[in-house]
Amino acid sequence: MEAYEVLKDLAIIIFTAKFFGIMARKCKAPQVVGQIVAGLLVGPCVLGWVSQSDFITQMAEIGVVLLMFEVGLETDLKELVKTGPIALLIACTGVFVPLALGAVLYMGFYGFAPWGSEEFFKAVFIGTIMTATSVSITVAALQELGKIKTKVGTTIVSAAIIDDVIGIIVLTFVIGFKSPDSHPGMVIVKTIIFFFIAIVGGMILFKIFLALDHRYPHTRRIPIVALAFCFALSYVAEKYFGIADITGAYIAGIVLCNLSDNTYIEQKVDVSSYMLFGPLFFASIGLKTNFDAMDSTLFAFCICFVIVALLAKIIGCGLASKICRYTLSDSLKIGVGMMTRGEVALIVAQKGLAAGLLTADYFMAVILLILFSSIATPIILKYLYSKDTKKAGQ
Repeated sequence: MEAYEVLKDLAIIIFTAKFFGIMARKCKAPQVVGQIVAGLLVGPCVLGWVSQSDFITQMAEIGVVLLMFEVGLETDLKELVKTGPIALLIACTGVFVPLALGAVLYMGFYGFAPWGSEEFFKAVFIGTIMTATSVSITVAALQELGKIKTKVGTTIVSAAIIDDVIGIIVLTFVIGFKSPDSHPGMVIVKTIIFFFIAIVGGMILFKIFLALDHRYPHTRRIPIVALAFCFALSYVAEKYFGIADITGAYIAGIVLCNLSDNTYIEQKVDVSSYMLFGPLFFASIGLKTNFDAMDSTLFAFCICFVIVALLAKIIGCGLASKICRYTLSDSLKIGVGMMTRGEVALIVAQKGLAAGLLTADYFMAVILLILFSSIATPIILKYLYSKDTKKAGQ
């Protein structure tokens, strides 16, 4: 392919991704759904205007690293520590129940596999995709209802943050165990060493960034150095520890999230991510999605995947909330609030595709999950709160 051909591909992807992103937002769905639809439309499945090339794949990888860096920057460590054991318990059950049910679902369709086999890790990875929580839709719904600062609202947001941290750790272990030359003990040791180095090194680097931020406040050199740190830690994680690069990017964001200029860093990074790399990543999901293998079994699996993923969060998080002495009504709200999926689920699926744990056929299940959870969550939350209002008025 001629070098200038990529310019045509970029023009098509960026324009269509933005257009369909706006259309999705008007339909009360996440913009990422529209961007994925754009990739499906212009890709080999429909119009065939753009095909997945090495260039787009590499640009999409930068996009996913930047997205996880931003997620880390947005983490509120003070809120994370303050919520304590309750949010941790809710997050743990919100990861374990979907992980287990997702694995059982895959094995129910394709046969139970022994520990350590290829099919076993595929089953576990299906469960890993279900663990991710994206509460942006829930937060918007709670803000609209005036409930974001309530005990339930705070619990949902805090548990979702911890949920993502645990989900990334699970992803790290699953990909590490999948490697043919890996030993379970070595995977655990490498992961522990990486997180130890990341924590200790992160504390030192935070002091350095703090000094830089104090000396050069609100200047572009701060986000430039922060971006270099993000890419460096992503490289080190993947190259030397066999850990997904997005884990390194996420930790880089967490290291810098308490800087006074963290919002400024996020704004500068978001310019590139929002305009170019983000749309390329989400559109590339559509470009990779393949309907050729779609049959009745895969179609039934996609439907069951959505149902199990939604119910697993309600059961896991709701049960933990009830154990923590929330009322039945509030426990249900927390479970429903935690069932939305978004960017992180797509990122996990993308890493599974790269590691050979997932084929492009299953992206449709993830896309359907994001779409249905994004539409259903605000509607159900509004209904649950309206029931409380009616009871209070009686």
